Amino acid sequence: MLGPRALNRALLARQLLLARDRMPALAAIEHLVGMQAQAPLAPYVGLWSRLDGFRPETLAEAIVERRAVRTSLMRATIHLVTTEDALRLRPLIDPVLGRGFRTSAFGRRVEGLDLAEILAAGRDLVEARPMTSPELAARLAERWPEIDRESLVFAVGYLVPLVHVPPRGVWGETGPVARTTLESWLGRPLDTDPSIDELVLRYLSAFGPATVMDVQAWSGLTRLRAVLERLRPRLATFRDDAGRELFDLPDAPRPDPETPAPPRFLPEYDNVLLGHADRSRIIPAGRRIPLPPGNGATRGTILLDGMFAGEWRITADGGRATLEVEPFETIQATELPAVHEEGARLLDFAAAGTEARIVVREPMG
Repeated sequence: MLGPRALNRALLARQLLLARDRMPALAAIEHLVGMQAQAPLAPYVGLWSRLDGFRPETLAEAIVERRAVRTSLMRATIHLVTTEDALRLRPLIDPVLGRGFRTSAFGRRVEGLDLAEILAAGRDLVEARPMTSPELAARLAERWPEIDRESLVFAVGYLVPLVHVPPRGVWGETGPVARTTLESWLGRPLDTDPSIDELVLRYLSAFGPATVMDVQAWSGLTRLRAVLERLRPRLATFRDDAGRELFDLPDAPRPDPETPAPPRFLPEYDNVLLGHADRSRIIPAGRRIPLPPGNGATRGTILLDGMFAGEWRITADGGRATLEVEPFETIQATELPAVHEEGARLLDFAAAGTEARIVVREPMG
């Protein structure tokens, strides 16, 4: 049996949050099976929190050089992944995006139309040059003036594999959300024979031990019981304190539950908070994960003793930056020095070159 604290420490170890790792940025992104990237700069903070000596320009260069891309994948949300993962994961996750579109209001508005024709037209347009959604909407409306423009764009966005092109997502730069197809951007086709077994094993490596429902919640896929049963001879099994069966890789790290967990400042919507159906191993009961607007790198969540314990934000006033920490409960005096030390590192990373200070607010309640 593995209790919540044992599961917490296992998750932190897999997520490189017990101690910073020396692996290269792209290797870390691949190990994590991608990073949540609705806020385009969030992965930079996510990698800073996990890697020793991470420099944002290394990831920026990888995006510009097309070795990493932002695209729709697990749970039909935007992820930053390596080029190889974009090509191998998209065919596996296609059913999730298809289901998401069909069951949406946008999908219902185009029922009865020749969807293949719409998608082909959209593909041709964005492959001619990357387009923003308003630009794509205007061009599609020339051909289908009677159809809701937003629904046409969402059909292409959900059902055609698209990538967000730079400078969007590049550290220190800004740019519109312009998209083209994965295949045209990378000059390679999607994987024609991707392995769902490999995807599940990689999930366990980064998020395990986990139940069938956990794997499904993370990916958005359904009917994965059969996959885990097929893999059972290769896996170790446990029970959580509710009696649910947990699957894991036999040699994956499962640290002592009393292993110290240092404070960690995470970006908004970090995957460590989203990777399970039962998130009690890292999120206290009744707490919701914030998804503030913006490009990322200025707001996020904080882990204390391995648990989601509050939020943080960086505000700038001229040449001065302030890191505000808003915990859910009063931070113990013995923990404060480590919080300040880690906060100072965050300011050095995200607000370099400014006069900086740290303010710990009263509990949010």
